[in-house]
Amino acid sequence: MATSSSFIAIVSLALLLGSVNAQLSTNFYSSSCPKLFSTVKSTVQSAISKEARMGASLLRLFFHDCFVNGCDGSILLDDTSNFIGEKNAVPNKNSARGFDVVDNIKSAVEKACPGVVSCADILAVASRDSVAILGGPSWNVKLGRRDARTASQAAANNSIPPPTSNLNQLISRFNNLGLSTRDMVALAGSHTIGQARCTSFRARIYNETNIDSSFANTRRSNCPRTSGSGDNNLAPLDIQTPTKFENNYYKNLLQNRGLLHSDQQLFNGGSTDSIVRTYSNSESTFNSDFAAAMIKMGDISPLTGSNGEVRKNCRKVN
Repeated sequence: MATSSSFIAIVSLALLLGSVNAQLSTNFYSSSCPKLFSTVKSTVQSAISKEARMGASLLRLFFHDCFVNGCDGSILLDDTSNFIGEKNAVPNKNSARGFDVVDNIKSAVEKACPGVVSCADILAVASRDSVAILGGPSWNVKLGRRDARTASQAAANNSIPPPTSNLNQLISRFNNLGLSTRDMVALAGSHTIGQARCTSFRARIYNETNIDSSFANTRRSNCPRTSGSGDNNLAPLDIQTPTKFENNYYKNLLQNRGLLHSDQQLFNGGSTDSIVRTYSNSESTFNSDFAAAMIKMGDISPLTGSNGEVRKNCRKVN
């Protein structure tokens, strides 16, 4: 009797684990919210047409969400008198942005299908649309995530790789989340769009030697050496085409024109040099690897089934 009941328990557990893994699917909302994709895309398109940088900001929100306890919408939660979220963690404070655009998307989606689509899934779709609108690849987004009721400032401080990371630290952070070294180099290509604050690259442009001198001089013009002066001044991560998603990021690395220390680490005599060369020579290879890595990143520890909730307002729990 014990044997049969333990066998049933094992089978039940296997079915449960299988169903959890199978929860995310590309057609999750096909009947419950058929207008989801068109609704998200039009709102993202509108936001990017007002400010091209917004595409990079939305993509970054998805990264910073997934890297902290999985893709669960936790980064979107506001602090309250009795709740500390992730918005004021070091990697996000004064730099994470686009929350108002997420609110606009959520409002539009709620009109189309109230109480159905999670904020975590909205982020996943918005990041895909941002990349595609700016000229990058598209992919079929897996959906079915639910929203966290909690957030962790400590995890945000410890999980998101800082711009000071060396290659081994980057590889380790990504590997810990089930992402390969190649995934990491492909995902770093998201820095072909967007901007960084002077505080993130000051040490590189003044102290490092593996940097093109004319590039460093250009960047010094709006990032003073003294800390506290011009800290929030912005510079494009890709100096040529900061609002077009392509492979110039990797071409810049070959010329020691990576803006962040962590960027140039990918091409600095280490194990990832060959991948950078591949992506600099083949935009199509980069595009396909980036899309595959984004799908993989979207699979990090989602809340599914009866876990979490579908927030009515992305900034607060129900």
